[in-house]
Amino acid sequence: MGKKIHNILKNKDVGAVGIGAMIVFIAMVLVAGIAASVLIQTSTKLESQAMKTGQETIAEVSTGLAVDNVMGHKSGATAIDEIGISIRPRAGSSDIDLSEVVIEMSDSSTKNLLVYDSTGFTTADNVNGDIFARAAFDGDATHFRVVVLEDADGSCKAATPVINKGDHVVLGVDVGNALGNLAPRVDVFGQVITENGAPGVIAFTAPASFIDTVMELQ
Repeated sequence: MGKKIHNILKNKDVGAVGIGAMIVFIAMVLVAGIAASVLIQTSTKLESQAMKTGQETIAEVSTGLAVDNVMGHKSGATAIDEIGISIRPRAGSSDIDLSEVVIEMSDSSTKNLLVYDSTGFTTADNVNGDIFARAAFDGDATHFRVVVLEDADGSCKAATPVINKGDHVVLGVDVGNALGNLAPRVDVFGQVITENGAPGVIAFTAPASFIDTVMELQ
């Protein structure tokens, strides 16, 4: 009789241990499932963030403006009153919205920031002869204007001045108002700062003497 009771109790203990093990196993499966879900969500978020960062980095490195040259217009005998900054997108650059561009200029005594003004905007079809004769260069102290030289796809318009591959424009600056008429040997430096990417660099010294009416500034 005693042996029978002992066997019954033993079997009950085995059953209890089995149920306990099953509960622990189920708990482990649930914990593992939750952990896997968290890891998948985290890895997906990191992948998305990495792709976004990579795209922004590529755009930052490849996008930008190149300054081909800077031309000056003589006012009177000893001063430059207007300059034209010839720019184009860099190789591989994405579209650049000139309405978001800022020109930073200084002559060591005055520093000025200029933003886009659609007044005097000149398309390639209307460029005829002396570009300094255009109204695009009759600006003020805080704005630059645009003369389009090349725009095959017609993307650069007065309301939406967007330039892309192959486009070539001149930014007209009334430097007389922005910095004051430039006397001989004055150093001017600055940047054409885009919304994204590398800025175009401006750096030149006014000639020691002004012989020509229009001159390249280096």
